[in-house]
Amino acid sequence: MLTISRGRFLSLLALNLPSPPKPFSPSPSLILLLRRRLPLSPSPPVPRRFFGASPTPSTPMAHRGKQTTQWKEKQRPAAVGSPPSSPVTASAVADGVGRLSIADDPAARSPPMQLGGAPLSNQGSVKSQQKGLWKPKSYVTASSAVAAPVESAIGSVPAEEETGSSANNLMKLFKGPIGAHFNVDNNTFSHAQIRATFYPKFENEKSDQEIRMRMIEMVSHGQATVEVSLKHSGSLFMYAGHHGGAYAKNSFGNIYTAVGVFVLSRMFLEAWGTEAGKMQAQFNNFLEENRICISMELVTAVLGDHGQRPLDDYVVVTAVTDLGHGKPKFYSTPELIAFCRKWRLPTNHVWLFSTRKSVTSFFAAFDALCEEGTATPVCKALNEVADISVPGSKDHIKVQGEILEGLVARVVSCDSSKHMEKVLKDFPPPALDGVGLDLGPTLREVCAANRSDEKQQVKALLQNAGTSMCPDYADWFGIEESGVHSRQADRSVLSKFLQAHPTDYATTKLQEMIRLIRQRHFPAAFKCYYNFHKVNSLSSDNIHYKMVIHIHSDSVFRRYQQEMRRNQGLWPLYRGFFVDVNLFKVNKERATDFAKDSNSLLKNINGNLEASSLVTDGLADEDANLMIKLKFLTYKLRTFLIRNGLSILFKDGPQMKIWGTSAGKQRELSKMAVYIRRKYGNKQLSTSTYLSEAEPFLEQYATRSPQNQVLVGAAGNLVRTENLLAIIEASRDEEGDIHHDVEAPSSPTHAAKDTVLKDEGLIVFFPGIPGCAKSALCKEILNAPGGLGDKRPVHSLMGDLIKGRYWQKVADERKKRPYTITLADKNAPNEEVWRQIEDMCRSTMASAVPVIPESEGTDSNPFSLDALAVFIFRVLQRVNHPGNLDKASPNAGYNRREFESELYERFGSLVKMPLLKPDRNPLPDPVKDILNEGINLYRLHTNRHGRMEPAKGSYAKEWARWEKRLREILFGNADHLNSIQVPFDLAVKQVLEQLKDVAKGGYKTPDTEKRKFGNIVFAAVTLPVGEIKNLLDKLANEDPKAKSFLEDKNLVNNLMKAHITLAHKRSHGVTTVASYGVFLNQNLPVDFTALLFSDKLAALEAQLGSINGEKINSKNEWPHATLWTAPGTAPKEANTLPQLVSEGKATRIDIVPPVTVSGVLDFY
Repeated sequence: MLTISRGRFLSLLALNLPSPPKPFSPSPSLILLLRRRLPLSPSPPVPRRFFGASPTPSTPMAHRGKQTTQWKEKQRPAAVGSPPSSPVTASAVADGVGRLSIADDPAARSPPMQLGGAPLSNQGSVKSQQKGLWKPKSYVTASSAVAAPVESAIGSVPAEEETGSSANNLMKLFKGPIGAHFNVDNNTFSHAQIRATFYPKFENEKSDQEIRMRMIEMVSHGQATVEVSLKHSGSLFMYAGHHGGAYAKNSFGNIYTAVGVFVLSRMFLEAWGTEAGKMQAQFNNFLEENRICISMELVTAVLGDHGQRPLDDYVVVTAVTDLGHGKPKFYSTPELIAFCRKWRLPTNHVWLFSTRKSVTSFFAAFDALCEEGTATPVCKALNEVADISVPGSKDHIKVQGEILEGLVARVVSCDSSKHMEKVLKDFPPPALDGVGLDLGPTLREVCAANRSDEKQQVKALLQNAGTSMCPDYADWFGIEESGVHSRQADRSVLSKFLQAHPTDYATTKLQEMIRLIRQRHFPAAFKCYYNFHKVNSLSSDNIHYKMVIHIHSDSVFRRYQQEMRRNQGLWPLYRGFFVDVNLFKVNKERATDFAKDSNSLLKNINGNLEASSLVTDGLADEDANLMIKLKFLTYKLRTFLIRNGLSILFKDGPQMKIWGTSAGKQRELSKMAVYIRRKYGNKQLSTSTYLSEAEPFLEQYATRSPQNQVLVGAAGNLVRTENLLAIIEASRDEEGDIHHDVEAPSSPTHAAKDTVLKDEGLIVFFPGIPGCAKSALCKEILNAPGGLGDKRPVHSLMGDLIKGRYWQKVADERKKRPYTITLADKNAPNEEVWRQIEDMCRSTMASAVPVIPESEGTDSNPFSLDALAVFIFRVLQRVNHPGNLDKASPNAGYNRREFESELYERFGSLVKMPLLKPDRNPLPDPVKDILNEGINLYRLHTNRHGRMEPAKGSYAKEWARWEKRLREILFGNADHLNSIQVPFDLAVKQVLEQLKDVAKGGYKTPDTEKRKFGNIVFAAVTLPVGEIKNLLDKLANEDPKAKSFLEDKNLVNNLMKAHITLAHKRSHGVTTVASYGVFLNQNLPVDFTALLFSDKLAALEAQLGSINGEKINSKNEWPHATLWTAPGTAPKEANTLPQLVSEGKATRIDIVPPVTVSGVLDFY
């Protein structure tokens, strides 16, 4: 009798245990296949030392599985003070600060701001102007309340004695990178404050269709409102005041931020006219005093091309963030509009959809316009279907143009509409006092006049921005006259920040975030730079620097979200993430006081603040971040296709399929690509100026036909930028990174790797489970003539024959032979193993491709019950198979789509091995029952014994009896289990073909979901063809005229589909078609009252019924279902049949009584 160790069966069975939607948590002690389905209890967090405290774990909290920790202070030995360093005088530092100010240097001082020839009026006292300035309600948190004493304590760090010359001491202080000689001891503390940030980047783990459905569901039940805004095509720019700093996405102190400061300054000139200088000063003080950061979309013609060169240079405020002293709080959109209107800052166009009808109409309107939409028709359609429309102060059509990048839809509070109405009433659109005044040189004029180098351009831009907006250039040029030119802090300051004791809650949470990112090896950089605004506080024991948290891969945001689900106390990972850090030392007595204050701080906050953060505006946490980006094809063809290269179109159109582009548009784009290739060859266009060549071509191409005009969307009126582009170093990307870090990306993702180069290796691995036939497949690949179609050798490492750490062995072998194709014949079931494979790819210049069994999967697991039965059956049949089942942590919590998407996101390709026949019979009930019985038994076992082997627990006898019955049932159904499998030779053939495509770079993106929306042309009622044919047969039997007409038309065979058109976007408009979205996929009764026909046409007259009590009307004057047209006759000609009947040119046969057929309302 064949034997298999107890636990192997259920290690397969546990695949079907329902699992919470959490990322898998590696643990080598649980059998791989058992834990596929079992929801695991979270392991207790590792206590973190905090000010020498020793943790005492308390009882785990119910439901969430979180644990509270009681911290008990340990007695600390006397600290050993660090040797004193050379003191720096306060006057020396003050002199250094003085040299930063342009106003104090007559040579560097910019002229006073003028409009035309008139100088600005006296700015007056800033503080006196603060009265009456609007600020939204205060959001006080526990952290901000308790952090104040700590901050005051920091401010009272003893100053060094004043000695020596200021310049000499400043030079001595900056000798070497800042922080290089700073030593961490037990009296070292850190204080971190977020200085600028934008919204967290939430990567949707659901498909776009699922997000749409969830949004509609929430609005329908009154739980939320959907907010939609325009996506202007520019760069992220953040501003926190002239001392707080100006920031790009991942950098500061460069041409990008200089351009941003200039454009923002000009927005004040346009809005306030002669009062601009005074209001700029007030605005900067307001941001500084209240620790507020504003985020904007910076749209210019001087920083490189996007979808269309803007007609004007401008910013639009997209977020206002109250940084406070803790977790950032983002203003709601009504608060943002009130803030912007008070300060006369540019706002975006926003629409609110608070009813089921309006939100379904919105999605339908986008689908109707997604392949040809431009700003005018899109804004018009949304204005018509929205419940509230708030026009932006910057009209996209006038300042950017017709090419619209897209829309952003997100879920907001259901009270947003009421709040918005109140704000619109209380804050009407402000006047623009600068209209008609001479505002001085424009951005394009300044850049064109200063083209010698980037430094000159930056200085010219900052001088023209004026001293009210930019009183010093420290962030751009440092302290030049003091000999301090380097901006980068010592690399060690990051680890010193993590080692130092945190002074407040915010610092603790930021340290926690950074530690996690580093522990998980997420691809990120923590770049540290001098904070020249704090130069007057610097000493050998008190250093300040700015930290830029730069995430290299978008997949990190999704993976970090998974960590946040496990640890709900984690702070979000923001985009545009800048932190001010202060490292300082105090004496032993002060250190003890700090420790007590900080422990008290944690006790006050712990469990309090985090619980309140689980709900946002009444929305559950998973819904609070529900967002979807909707982009238009007219923009994508310019950026993704023309700018990034046309080769993407010649790989069987994978990018088109990812976008869900209709077949007709794919054909048109292919024709356009062929035309471009024929006219311009394979020339790669400059990414910064590609529109100089593309726009004239698009304009000419659009004139060739109406179809071309629709495809292009808009062309012409090209803004020439060759002589006014900002000068950007070649080593920086368009988001303004200061310098590229020499750091490998997270993985060879599909965005960066289109082909597998022949001078690099390939790792083929199997994220499956025992019984998935990986070993047999590897043998077939090794024996395949010609390998994978190239000259690289193929090498296999069978996990069951290798002792010790398998993946380390693979890494060692790959270092010896980096250019081989490695078949990793071992289950690679979890994220921990996938990270090791990614590391191997980076270290040995290889790509990796996962091979997985094809299976439908379930909501909580990648493999179905049918697949599980086959895997167990195969394991039972093994003879002389080396080794046992693998032990590792499973992919619990992943459904099939998430499983495939995760692998594809990481490795850029995915090979599917056929497993089950699509036309198979259902799994026999005895097999289903025995598998479900085992799953339930294993659940009982794990609830009581955790990870103990099932044969050793209190259910050991039941387990043994169940194993015996399992064998009997599976072998009793062997014929069925064999019959439902795809023949192995066919599976091998398909896998080999896919692997060869991967090896030569010709693979296609696997379909992980079916797109059910996009490119709507008309709304209609889809009819059941079978019932229509039955109706025609009945008429033929009852009426000789009908029989005579129908008998030679062969409609029984020729009628393949039938529908009743309700509205067409060309004839009735986009919003009319979209208005049917609220009834999408619902049944509609239709009464057929007559058959009308002529020698060229035939149709059934229809009367439409109701859905949920609401009568459905067709926009056609005569609702009908067209049945037949003669060759050369357009179907729309059927609309003329009633007129032809009245003229005696057609026949009408009434259907008495009418025949009722149920159809489904749908979009085509």
